[in-house]
Amino acid sequence: MDQGTERTTRMLDGLCQGNDSFLTTRADAVFNWARKYSMFAYPFMTACCAMEFMSVQGPRYDLDRFGCAFPRWSPRQADLLWVVGTITHRQAPILKRVYDQMAEPKWVLAFGACTCSGGPYNNYATVQGIDTIIPVDVYIPGCPPRPEAVLDGLMKLQARVQAEKVPATGRHRETEDLPLPVVEKPIP
Repeated sequence: MDQGTERTTRMLDGLCQGNDSFLTTRADAVFNWARKYSMFAYPFMTACCAMEFMSVQGPRYDLDRFGCAFPRWSPRQADLLWVVGTITHRQAPILKRVYDQMAEPKWVLAFGACTCSGGPYNNYATVQGIDTIIPVDVYIPGCPPRPEAVLDGLMKLQARVQAEKVPATGRHRETEDLPLPVVEKPIP
């Protein structure tokens, strides 16, 4: 091996950090910065929290400055799922299907007490937290949550997106670990 090849090999070995090289870590930083400010949101609104979500979308709080104002009404064009309001067991398979149809990488925001934990509805019809159906990245509690809390949750999600590493498989996360706990009963 000549001296130039040996020197290049040493330089490349010096830049490597585990399985990641300097080039791939810089590329991850650029991709994550772009993802952080260009989230395509899909609002899954079911109850009274939807009114508060609409106020956050309005001009006073302006979600557009965070890069996720324009909603996508097709899950195939979205990478951020806003689950807003109470989720019943009848809606759970629909929510799971919407999540499965979303593009990778995808993130989920649970908006409101009913979405996070079932809220005041501890009965047979209400899902006690959507984390039993799909993985959740950020929980925004409140009944309904204040717009400032929603913006704080969105900023926390952006910080999480900025720090993420792209896995070698290219998939953001697997959902096979979370089987749908809903069994449809036939109507007599």
